[in-house]
Amino acid sequence: MTESMFLTDLTARQLLAGYEKGDFSPVDVARATLDRIEAVEPLVNAFVRVDADEALAAAEASTTRWRAKKPQGLLDGVPVSVKDIFLQRGGPTLRGSRTVDPAGPWTEDAPAVARLRENGAVLIGKTTTPEFGWKGVTDSPLSGVTRNPYDLSRTAGGSSGGSAAAVALGAGPLSIGTDGGGSVRIPASFCGIFALKPTYGRIPLYPSSPFGTLAHAGPMTRDAADAALLLDVISGPDWRDWSQLAPAQALRAGLGEGVTGLRIGFSPSFGGQVAVRPDVAAAVRRGVGRLAELGAFIEEADPDISDPVEAFHTLWFTGAARVTQPLGEEQRALLDPGLTEIVAAGSEASALDYLAAVDARMELGRRLGRFHETYDLLVTPTLPLTAFEAGVEAPKDSGNRRWTGWTPFTYPFNLTQQPAAAVPCGVDADGLPIGLQLIGARHADALVMRAAHALYESGATSLPAPTGA
Repeated sequence: MTESMFLTDLTARQLLAGYEKGDFSPVDVARATLDRIEAVEPLVNAFVRVDADEALAAAEASTTRWRAKKPQGLLDGVPVSVKDIFLQRGGPTLRGSRTVDPAGPWTEDAPAVARLRENGAVLIGKTTTPEFGWKGVTDSPLSGVTRNPYDLSRTAGGSSGGSAAAVALGAGPLSIGTDGGGSVRIPASFCGIFALKPTYGRIPLYPSSPFGTLAHAGPMTRDAADAALLLDVISGPDWRDWSQLAPAQALRAGLGEGVTGLRIGFSPSFGGQVAVRPDVAAAVRRGVGRLAELGAFIEEADPDISDPVEAFHTLWFTGAARVTQPLGEEQRALLDPGLTEIVAAGSEASALDYLAAVDARMELGRRLGRFHETYDLLVTPTLPLTAFEAGVEAPKDSGNRRWTGWTPFTYPFNLTQQPAAAVPCGVDADGLPIGLQLIGARHADALVMRAAHALYESGATSLPAPTGA
């Protein structure tokens, strides 16, 4: 193993420890990360832009600070990628769309990006997204198809697929994505990494999403401890988001408290509503067994969920109609055809349709709130399947037209705004990663992260290295 490969295998916490000891410098790590991106990018297509000069300049400044024993913030010198939905000053945020003018001006950072800069992170580039983040796979007319690190013929998932592929392949240990219906958890599950959709408002957003309060931001990392570190940074307050939550206790503080005594409800299929592939079901059940071995009380229990897909579609499709509303006919002709379809559906919805969907959302939230009166956490599969062929919205043999047909475990928790994490728990017969989902009551982010960290510490999350790239 070369030194470059070694450096790109390290977590953010290991990098920070190495900087403190003087074992290597942020410049060493930035160069190794850029070399890794150069090697894997032609295979997986994870980045829309790589900021090599900016990254090296930031790494040099960080190296100077570390040598002076004066690091800046919690992530000084750590390479971080950013999904190309977040504003980042100095370069375009194209959001996967040919309708966005690259000329800008691009003078402002999104809140999460601003917090990264303040904490000394090395911003290495922007990662791929489907157009405006509209679907659960990552391909767009602008940037093409993003592929799975474990099998290049398969999808990385989406909409934060570029971030997931980058983290899985050592192209930076940290990334930030967005999640409106599963968009950090879906690709994390397909690519074998960790991701958290925190309680809505925990990470400030600006500009606000056209998909409204369905849309969260979240950390995508190699393990739960790195995610806690990243979330503690990017959840810093920002006046531009009036819906942000009050500052919470640092997640790192209680990460190691374990799961002893926690009451966990395990729903393997939402009461038989979801057909889960046998390999997935078996791996998730093994992960739940590990939680029991670690001291949690496990009971099979199905939350009172009747499929809320129609309500979700109303909210999601009207959001898509809103984001494309300013476009003229020539620009609309450039859109992803699938996006054009849901825009048409959203444009036909009435205000009463929208409010009926809000009512359904509130009722679902009430039911999940009642569930969490009994159970601290809910465990489900993250997805009922593993990664399928790249370049399509849904598996060709599934009978599903829209991505929501194969993501029944993810989007309900955007409706309810609950924290939900995707944790790797094994591979299927083809060597493709499988994810387990941990869900907490609103504001119970710390409990979700404690359970996830316990699984990592126990070794239940170990996967073989990606073989596709």
